[in-house]
Amino acid sequence: MDKDCINCGTKIAGRSDKKFCSEQCRNEYNNQLNKDVNNYVRNINNVLRKNRRILTELNPDEKSKVHKDKMLAKGFDFNYYTNTYTTKTGSIYYFCYEQGYLSIGNDFYALVVKKEFVD
Repeated sequence: MDKDCINCGTKIAGRSDKKFCSEQCRNEYNNQLNKDVNNYVRNINNVLRKNRRILTELNPDEKSKVHKDKMLAKGFDFNYYTNTYTTKTGSIYYFCYEQGYLSIGNDFYALVVKKEFVD
């Protein structure tokens, strides 16, 4: 019994349980099916990578202090980070991968690098 490819409609030869005529059609179909989710994840990953690049650029010596306006001017988005670390005193460090920041008041941030993520 002939079946049609669920992606392009071409007749499929071979096994009776085949759904696609080729690997390309299978990939196109699945990529289209997951497009919205993939775009959402891709956009978030792009923001996280940009945040990390900004922190790396502003913190060349792996420990520095920077004003919030300088971070924002470069396009930093404070809504996105990969994890947090709370100290014993209750201070919260926010991290974009190994690059972190801590609010130290008056719109200034301490920038740090989490050493266990490096090397």
